[in-house]
Amino acid sequence: MSTKKLAMFDPVLVKPAVVESFRKLDPRIQWRNPVMFVVYAGSLMTTVLWLQALGGKGEAPAGFILAVALWLWFTVLFANFAEALAEGRSKAQAAALKNMKRETLAKKLSSSLAEGVNAIPAVWESMHATELRKGDVVLVEAGDMIPADGEVIRGVASVDESAITGESAPVIRESGGDFSAVTGGTRVLSDWIVVHVTVNPGETFVDRMIAMVEQAKRQKTPNEIALTILLVALTIVFLAVTVTLLPYSMFSVAAAKSGSPIGMTVLIALLVCLIPTTIAGLLSAIGVAGMSRMMQANVIATSGRAVEAAGDVDVLLLDKTGTITLGNRQAADFLHATGVTEHELADAAQLASLADETPEGRSITVLAKQKFNLRERDIHALNATFVHFSAQTRMSGVNLGERQIRKGSADAMRAYVAERGGQFPHEISAIIESVAKRGSTPLVVAESMEGVARVLGVVELKDIVKGGIKERFSELRRMGIKTVMITGDNRLTAAAIAAEAGVDDFLAEATPEDKLALIRQYQSEGRLVAMTGDGTNDAPALAQADVAVAMNTGTQAAKEAGNMVDLDSNPTKLIEVVETGKQMLMTRGSLTTFSIANDVAKYFAIIPAAFVTTYPQLEALNVMHLASPASAILSAVIFNALIIIFLIPLALKGVKYQPLGAAVLLRRNLFIYGLGGLIVPFIGIKIIDLIIASAGLA
Repeated sequence: MSTKKLAMFDPVLVKPAVVESFRKLDPRIQWRNPVMFVVYAGSLMTTVLWLQALGGKGEAPAGFILAVALWLWFTVLFANFAEALAEGRSKAQAAALKNMKRETLAKKLSSSLAEGVNAIPAVWESMHATELRKGDVVLVEAGDMIPADGEVIRGVASVDESAITGESAPVIRESGGDFSAVTGGTRVLSDWIVVHVTVNPGETFVDRMIAMVEQAKRQKTPNEIALTILLVALTIVFLAVTVTLLPYSMFSVAAAKSGSPIGMTVLIALLVCLIPTTIAGLLSAIGVAGMSRMMQANVIATSGRAVEAAGDVDVLLLDKTGTITLGNRQAADFLHATGVTEHELADAAQLASLADETPEGRSITVLAKQKFNLRERDIHALNATFVHFSAQTRMSGVNLGERQIRKGSADAMRAYVAERGGQFPHEISAIIESVAKRGSTPLVVAESMEGVARVLGVVELKDIVKGGIKERFSELRRMGIKTVMITGDNRLTAAAIAAEAGVDDFLAEATPEDKLALIRQYQSEGRLVAMTGDGTNDAPALAQADVAVAMNTGTQAAKEAGNMVDLDSNPTKLIEVVETGKQMLMTRGSLTTFSIANDVAKYFAIIPAAFVTTYPQLEALNVMHLASPASAILSAVIFNALIIIFLIPLALKGVKYQPLGAAVLLRRNLFIYGLGGLIVPFIGIKIIDLIIASAGLA
């Protein structure tokens, strides 16, 4: 998707986020985050205490109470700002999508399409695209914008989908198969197509993308809900502890006959510093940012649940073609028969492939050039008549006068040779079997002279495994994720490619029922399964998978069955989706660890300051040697607010992803964010205390 990539604190995002931070002070909004609602209530109470202090009834100096109140308000605002900034990044992406929805004219056809299959419909009615309804049929010609989502039912055209995918290369859309789906807002570059509209206004793919991106109905994920419950439980515990401190303090002062009871302002400050405000303030931002990062990867997730589930996936089902292999078989070798030279086989195979525009045909021509410098054929001088491939004959070739050259599948060529009185050598059968065992496809080449055919040899067509894919699978294995290759190939071919690619398992000769059964089997073992697909036959399995990434170029059925849509239609994106999901979980875990750990320093700052007048022995806990009780309390409150701002970039960008096992990641996070959470607050609170003391503010 072509959207402007904004910097973390771009003014375009920051200004609306600041305004939104104040709008979110509405109690109905604050209530959604119980932990921050406690801080919100504390801010209101300290504000009331400050007003009382101005009237001469304060429990502490008005300036001190005002400072605490202001920094508590800043804590709430900073948490609101983090969430608003994350939402603002998504809204900016949604705004870019809305720019695509400009007025488009449609050429609506009558329900009867009586003209010939190859004829462009001549009669149509012009109307605005917004007037189209599901079931309508429209004509789209070169230069026209496709007015709505639909399926191509006639014609073939080159379509520019850069507005959706960001990919500049045009794609071919045609009726039938898995490449018939078109998206409203894309443009036809050449030829024409007739499109059957499959959605009503407001239900188009772009409309759904906008709704998802704007996060209007973002639901909390299961892990987020569980963490929120934990944070609320901790808050309740600390609230109960703090409430009991007031009567305890009053009793202690009366018993010791010295000091003064702890004030409400100090109690509120203590409570706010004890509860896990850091992670509570950033939790929503982490969830929104996770979906935003999916958008930056050109993947639309229907909800945060799908993103989070991707982080917990432990089985990946990957289609072989286009995911593990390049998708096109390439000529790898010429295996000649006895009495035929390799040069003769290459020459015949190239002649038979000169008019073959398939990737396999072009690769045969290239291989012959590379090995024997066979090039610059004069087709006219050869007086060649080309025979194109058909599903009935399963072969193609060329006629050069009386000489006929054919190439095709082993079965088709065996029948061709037999019809022309030739013999199919046993050595060729052995070569075919050997090629198949290697995971390659044998393409037999034969020629016929004066009505008698003979086999020249076999061209080995090999599925080329993508470079670096084996290393990616190794990374996934270290993360504890099992990779399973799915293919329609026979078991011999599938086994050879699986071994070369380094996957953990494979499913050969896969049918829709087989895929569905495999997913259910893994799920019955308590595992989370992810898969990718683009065809209607993938829809049942996509609907069953925990994480289902449908290709944007795929059928409508596949896109509706999945819970993510890859706008780039890149099957390997599934690996990136899993990594993004794991990054979101790592970010949440890391910041939770940091948040809980940094409370320790606050204990050493506030508790001695709160009770030192009653129990002078507590001065020993003032390990940071803070200037005064008031300065200690204010420093802890200020640090508690500022740390949220400093962690916003990490929450939005995410912790750097590394393909490590769960145990290694746990140790790493405990060391970096646990130990860091212990040390950083001591340094930060001490620096703030020095600034306050030097300025004479407390």
